[in-house]
Amino acid sequence: MVLLPNSNEAQSYKDKNLIYYVQARHGHGDLGKLSCPLREKMVQKYQSPVRVYKYTFEMVMAAYEKRFPACPLIPVFLGSEKLSEYKSEDESLHIVERNCKLNVDAPRLLKKIAGVEYVSFIQKNTVNWKERTLLIEAHNETFSNRVFVNEICSYSVHPDNEEWTCFEQSASLDIKSFFGFENTVEKIAMRQYTANIKKGKEVIEHYLNELTAQGIRHIPRWTPRVTVATAEMVPESSRPALAPVLDLRIEPSEDLAHSSTKEPLTNLCGQETPPTTPDADKLDADYIERYLGQLTPMQESCLIQLRQWLQETHKGKIPKDEHILRFLRARDFNIDKAREILCLSLTWRKQYQVDYILEMWRPPQVLVNYYTGGWHYHDRDGRPLYILRLGQMDTKGLLKAVGEEAILRHVLSINEDGQKRCEENTKIFGRPITSWTCLVDLEGLNMRHLWRPGVKALLRIIEVVEANYPETLGRLLILRAPRVFPVLWTLVNPFINENTRQKFLIYSGNNYQGMGGLIDYIDKEIVPDFLGGDCLCNIPEGGMVPKSLYQTEEMLENADQIKLWTEAIYQSATIFKGAPHEKAIEIMEASSVITWDFDILKGDVVFNIFHSKQAPQISRKDSNSPLVPLPTGNNVQLIDKSWVLGVDYSPMETPLICREGESVQGSHVTRWPGFYILQWKMHSPWSCSSNLPRVDDVLASLQVSSHKCKIMFYTEVLASEDFRGSMTSLESCQSGFSQLSAGTTSSSQSQGSSHISR
Repeated sequence: MVLLPNSNEAQSYKDKNLIYYVQARHGHGDLGKLSCPLREKMVQKYQSPVRVYKYTFEMVMAAYEKRFPACPLIPVFLGSEKLSEYKSEDESLHIVERNCKLNVDAPRLLKKIAGVEYVSFIQKNTVNWKERTLLIEAHNETFSNRVFVNEICSYSVHPDNEEWTCFEQSASLDIKSFFGFENTVEKIAMRQYTANIKKGKEVIEHYLNELTAQGIRHIPRWTPRVTVATAEMVPESSRPALAPVLDLRIEPSEDLAHSSTKEPLTNLCGQETPPTTPDADKLDADYIERYLGQLTPMQESCLIQLRQWLQETHKGKIPKDEHILRFLRARDFNIDKAREILCLSLTWRKQYQVDYILEMWRPPQVLVNYYTGGWHYHDRDGRPLYILRLGQMDTKGLLKAVGEEAILRHVLSINEDGQKRCEENTKIFGRPITSWTCLVDLEGLNMRHLWRPGVKALLRIIEVVEANYPETLGRLLILRAPRVFPVLWTLVNPFINENTRQKFLIYSGNNYQGMGGLIDYIDKEIVPDFLGGDCLCNIPEGGMVPKSLYQTEEMLENADQIKLWTEAIYQSATIFKGAPHEKAIEIMEASSVITWDFDILKGDVVFNIFHSKQAPQISRKDSNSPLVPLPTGNNVQLIDKSWVLGVDYSPMETPLICREGESVQGSHVTRWPGFYILQWKMHSPWSCSSNLPRVDDVLASLQVSSHKCKIMFYTEVLASEDFRGSMTSLESCQSGFSQLSAGTTSSSQSQGSSHISR
């Protein structure tokens, strides 16, 4: 029986026989293969970065062949036997199928229950010497009806250097049932698989070094063999020299050994850049180690998978890799959870134009004078160091002088600046630096800091920062904590993530001095003078904010209503089943350009654009009130039910299905004056078919947990001469893509009347 998310969803269709029909028609096996989250366990997937060997393809193949029939360097590989072999007539294609035996590092009890000591894998290798590629396809033969492992690997020539070879690897693990030990088998399989990944790289490098040590530094490429008939027609002096496919001849010339040393990279984010890979969307293993740090194979895979998903849904308008990695770390590399919070954060950044805060934000003079925080060199690990003298800050005075929103905005600008400083330090120190250290001096903290509105503002700031800047804090040093500190800690502790709390180091009194204290984390030369050091610190000393600078409650209330930015240009809308959201735009001149940028926050929607000569109108609830044109709101419907499609209004574009989490940008060049209606309606998988629904549609409908969708959108009308081909190049448009991206890729302008990208 298929496991449903909950019984209410099944009941909502009022026809359980439909589920039974699906099962009877397609069977449990087909249901298990559908891309649907109804199954209790999801398929575990792995995707490697691109690994570059600085050897020719022929040399790497020679090293690879040394692994067979057995490889003592891989203890779990017990041996192999050929099942079949094929060579094309010109020997440009070589296909070998093998049965490989692998030892399983599993508990003896589990082996006894399963009744096996080793696992058989069928491996098919296809070498194309003409194209210089090797495709490896492997799957398990043992217990394939209970556990299915499918692996695909490829070796190919580096696109920018034909003397180098690229390697990629992907795999999937689907555990259907295993005597009640499914979770155990999954952990064992993934642990052993990731260990084999690392070992496989070491083995290839070992055999490459062995070949080089033997003086084998060049293997000629494949060349077409000359037939007898052709040879008679070609003079002997012009005939190419024939060589075996793997002629391991020793060149007597100078030493041509390829260095395996990692060379400096240049030009990434204004720093150095990774070697070019076969696909610009793929990550290079050396780049990951150089700029992102040491990751396990599964962590690399999670980063690549989440990055690929963002590429597909945002078409290149994605954050930098280190920013994606922060969200993965914040959710222990659970891709689904990380994707959820990352998408919410990207939407938040776009809605409030956070990407431009460093350019647009200028703190009021009160904050400049009385906000007791600032950057001060870096810690021993190269992390930027931010010092906050919270005990000297008049939080009540600042709130009464500038309001909560201005303080929050200032804190966000500090976080944005911190990310930039991390990038700069990565370049300076030559190693990945993705977080900063914060030193909080609490000398002077007392009960006045526990003023209720001040604590409330602090909790809100913590909540916003935790949601949008995870894993940016490398270490938090709290010095000179007074007796009142436990009270404050009790209030803020529940709002701080567990991973963040583990980075806190708290010192009371003068315990921070000497060994085991502050100098373990900060060089003695930069310890600020107010902490007993010799380094002058330019951070404001704070003090009480003069009451003459206080604003009235009404002024503060009006300031808070700004809600971070007057530049916030996006609107939100809720879409219900049978109640789309529509926006009308009046066009006075033909050839104007309507542009849009919207994000699907919840559910799947269908986007349409229509044209009408008559103005859409809506009636007020009061029948005596006149008609009001072009209303606005959270859910607006403008197309009257009496309107006839093709008569009163006409479609201008093919309907576009947009999935949850996607970001959609596009434009439409208008042909006629009149009213253009942008429509977002809930997508129903049933709507496209008048016959019996397909299995995919049934299952997709069952997973719908809500009868509403939510979007965030922005639209703008431009004159044709102001339109330059993509949303990212519209100078007059405030909408933009994340400045966290090292660079955004713009789609080319459509040849027709519209331009849509996702």
